[in-house]
Amino acid sequence: MQPFLNLKKNKGSIPSFWEVVIFTDVQKELFRFDALKKILQSIKPPDPPDGTKYVSTCVFLLLYGQDEPQILCVQKSDTEGYPWRNQVALPGGHIDPSDSGPIAAVYRELKEELNIPHKQVRLIGSTGHFQTINNKDIQVFVGIWNGQGPISYDSAEIARVLAVPVKHIAAIHQKNNFHNRIPGIAELVYPFDDVIIWGVTARILHHFIEVLFPFMFPEKDGVAANAQGAA
Repeated sequence: MQPFLNLKKNKGSIPSFWEVVIFTDVQKELFRFDALKKILQSIKPPDPPDGTKYVSTCVFLLLYGQDEPQILCVQKSDTEGYPWRNQVALPGGHIDPSDSGPIAAVYRELKEELNIPHKQVRLIGSTGHFQTINNKDIQVFVGIWNGQGPISYDSAEIARVLAVPVKHIAAIHQKNNFHNRIPGIAELVYPFDDVIIWGVTARILHHFIEVLFPFMFPEKDGVAANAQGAA
């Protein structure tokens, strides 16, 4: 197992306007447990697909650090033949027959993949289902991690752990006019440091930012919302 030492920080890839714009106290309040839970409960998440051709999987969109909220991601290992080779993903995996359900599965996978125990994560809710081109149905769960760790992982599967600032994803989302539309696979990318977040992970992050957008940027969305109203 590869011991976790330091989360990889972004080094200069945030768009220039974020160099002077910082999340306000109101925006930071959105990432409190109660505020996020109320927001997620107010939306209708994407439904699971019809039919049985999809394999059920689950991932955790883990947030931590309220002063500068981060999303915990992993970069898959550079292993020839590995279908997720070098891709940035959220921690998770398949739902096993022995799992009591998807929530049990996503906690089990988190422990197996990154050594993060159940007690360190507060589950907020689900942002719905997302499908891949290789017939996997991914149910996404949002949680708040207390950041304690220690994280460890199998280097044959995971190359490194990434801490992706929410404001970085939001900045690209805004700069590229992703709001209120779903770009195609070639356009929907979120560059971060020396990697590019794309594919289903980009779609999951796109949906998450869209859910939060009216509360993060009410002046741009035309919605009079703030974290106090969401709490």
